[in-house]
Amino acid sequence: MDVAARANEVRCQKHPDNIVTFVIDRNINYTNICTCKCKFCAYYREKESSEAFLMNYDTLGEKIQETIDAGGSQILIQGGLHPDLSLEWYVDMLKFVKSNYKIWIHGFSPPEITHIARQSGKSIAETIEILMNAGLDSIPGGGAEVLADEVRTAISPRKINSTEWMKVMEEAHLQGMKTTATMMFRRDENPKYLVEHMMRVRDLQDKTGGFTAFIPWPFQPGNTELGGVAATAMEYLRVLAASRVILDNIPNIQVSWVTQGEKVGQIGLFFGANDFGSVMMEENVVKAAGATFRMKTDDIKRQITAAGFIPKVRNMAYEIISE
Repeated sequence: MDVAARANEVRCQKHPDNIVTFVIDRNINYTNICTCKCKFCAYYREKESSEAFLMNYDTLGEKIQETIDAGGSQILIQGGLHPDLSLEWYVDMLKFVKSNYKIWIHGFSPPEITHIARQSGKSIAETIEILMNAGLDSIPGGGAEVLADEVRTAISPRKINSTEWMKVMEEAHLQGMKTTATMMFRRDENPKYLVEHMMRVRDLQDKTGGFTAFIPWPFQPGNTELGGVAATAMEYLRVLAASRVILDNIPNIQVSWVTQGEKVGQIGLFFGANDFGSVMMEENVVKAAGATFRMKTDDIKRQITAAGFIPKVRNMAYEIISE
């Protein structure tokens, strides 16, 4: 496959040291209450549901300490669009974490940032500045799905549109904050929408240079209103390779072993990826849709080594922090 060969060439040019990185972290969902009700999400609950929750500081602190004890350097903290939480609530949570734990906070996707801004009556720029000052270190690329509004209207009509997602990322970059970018695609997605998504990310990267990594991953249909059939491993690998070729201005491409399993993740290292993602001590959203793959630190190291690469533990900025 020509695109795979080209993707591997780009990877080797950008990362000739033969190193594959990964991060030790934990995904913490502070709430599952969400007013967005995306058709592809199996995790959200309405406020009145008996399964709805809002995490308290004791539980949050326990999860962070467990992460640190396991050698973790960051937490990925995300939740739904809770109808009642104020900007001050988020500020207090960030300050609690930073005053008690030495850990990087990679948190609040663009839909959450936009929701918090609207709830507080502040601009996106003001909201990001306030959250940064309270302890937010970087923003994950969640909520992007496909950055084509024809797709977004069909699968998540209540979510922010593609321009609003891009606005949050651009503003974060302008304020000196690094972010990641993601793309969640369905098996039958029109390729023109995937290319449109990548080109919009590419254009912003040319402008700001603020994206550290791109992570494409296939929609998991289990337990969702949207349903359908999951993408095959080869379909995923084609998209992964295309992202490496198109996004040659983004330094790192990450495999999605959480949705594809360890072996496909390993193969992805020959389709342009140079990063094995995260140990992900805890993950709830994709799990709710039926994905059950899990790996520990030693498992990831073993997969990387077996593929002929050198495993290194990184932080969010892609600085090597341990062998």
